[in-house]
Amino acid sequence: MIHQFIFAAPRLGMSEEAFQRYWVEIHAVRYASRIPQIRRYLVVTRIRMPGETTQPLWGGVAEIWLANAEEQLASLQTPEFLLGARADEPNWAAFWMTRGLDTTAHEILPGPPETRDNGMAKLLVLSKRREGLPLQAFKDYCLGAHAARVLQVPGLRRYVQGHVVDGYYSIGEAVLDCVEQLWFDNLDALLEAGRSMQHQLVRADYRLFTEERYLHEMIVREHWIIGPEPRPYTPGVPAPPLA
Repeated sequence: MIHQFIFAAPRLGMSEEAFQRYWVEIHAVRYASRIPQIRRYLVVTRIRMPGETTQPLWGGVAEIWLANAEEQLASLQTPEFLLGARADEPNWAAFWMTRGLDTTAHEILPGPPETRDNGMAKLLVLSKRREGLPLQAFKDYCLGAHAARVLQVPGLRRYVQGHVVDGYYSIGEAVLDCVEQLWFDNLDALLEAGRSMQHQLVRADYRLFTEERYLHEMIVREHWIIGPEPRPYTPGVPAPPLA
């Protein structure tokens, strides 16, 4: 199963709030969800923090699950993608800021069952390995010693690492190497965890194996469009409209 992340930002002149609302309520429902090969589809929107002063790179992320590379390629050739989702993108997103990553998920802490509205807050941590560090060494450390430190963070309910698939390195370098997802019961629990000594040790640990200038964090809220249960796919059969 491919777990794809698509990072997007508002088009020029559009507020982040309007961008997020259009994505969740219009683009995701009317267009992207009609691509038949998509098994699960989640939009996460960035939560603005009081007092923030820096302009974020992205206002949200689409998380898309596809069965395999063949179905992914087929999805990009469908009219639902070409005439629907792709054609609608300029209405709300700055296409030159969009970035996509295909990952393989590694579930470190399973946590509670996924539901459509669990009220949980999620932290995304995007990382690029330290210059000179072999990719396999990065993966081994991230899944081993680093994951063990993250598991000590208080209030952590679920933890998944998504490592970029090997195909991204066949002719060059991936823009990022890993997307970590950390779930907490709510925003207060997430912020409290961020003040803990255990979280400070995790932040210090990133200096050992990542390039800090490429380390990005986003606190997000989940909006399920298709799922959490996977939608079946039959080749040649259009996706049913969402209820």
